[in-house]
Amino acid sequence: MSIFNAMNTSASSLTAQRLRMDVVSSNIANAQTTRAVMNEDGNYEPYRRKMVTLRPSEHDFKSYLNHAVHSNNTDVGKGVNVSQITEDESPFKVVYNPEHPDANEAGYVEMPNVDPLKEMVDLMSATRSYEANITSLNASKGMLMKALEIGK
Repeated sequence: MSIFNAMNTSASSLTAQRLRMDVVSSNIANAQTTRAVMNEDGNYEPYRRKMVTLRPSEHDFKSYLNHAVHSNNTDVGKGVNVSQITEDESPFKVVYNPEHPDANEAGYVEMPNVDPLKEMVDLMSATRSYEANITSLNASKGMLMKALEIGK
């Protein structure tokens, strides 16, 4: 076990949460984009909401629990990684706006499946997690500094 394990774990989470905030920002920025990608029919589709999935870097909780129960080793986790960025497959919102350039014959426009309220909640969650990891990183740094002062 290294003295830098806590810092490495916090750093991996900071990186993952930063990516999560970037994806949420992209979702908010494209909440009104009606021509994001062209489908196989040659028609444009609205922007699809993207979501970040995180996973532990090494193992799952069950393996850590089994390892802790059956040994005296104080091995700890290695942080988190982004396992994938997926698109939300929920249907697009249909809005009546006959003056919109992408309106169909009936005057309806397919809008992105981005809910700004949901995105703001996700952004607040990622921000709070980022702040908690900064606090943890600073606490680890403070303990290491105190350990160095003891050696003087």
